[in-house]
Amino acid sequence: MKIAKTVILAAILATGLACGYGSNYSSSNTPPAAGTTPTVSELEPNNADSGSAGVVLTVNGTNFNSNATINWNGTALTTTYVSNKQLMATLPDADLASAGTATVTVTNPGTSGGIYGGGTMAETSNSMTFTINQ
Repeated sequence: MKIAKTVILAAILATGLACGYGSNYSSSNTPPAAGTTPTVSELEPNNADSGSAGVVLTVNGTNFNSNATINWNGTALTTTYVSNKQLMATLPDADLASAGTATVTVTNPGTSGGIYGGGTMAETSNSMTFTINQ
């Protein structure tokens, strides 16, 4: 019975390998490394009145890449890189139409290489709250 189980297991493994379920790992296929994680320390301004237009948000912090993006409630804004400690973006008027709050983060995108070709993973900062006053 032990031989039958071994033969069945070998047949299953051979079928799996024939269907492409083998290992694709090689020393040249390395998973992405952790990227640089940005940190947000201050929003300027940290609030605006509802109905405001043309508000420029300055985000201060650390470890911002030159292609980092400011995220407003999870949506990337068109971002201007000032330095590795400062980014700027104009808030869409529609996002300031009603009173409430918004979550602001910064994302450093990953570098090329894909999942198994090296590169780095995208990293997102801590969040800060922007208040839209009545």
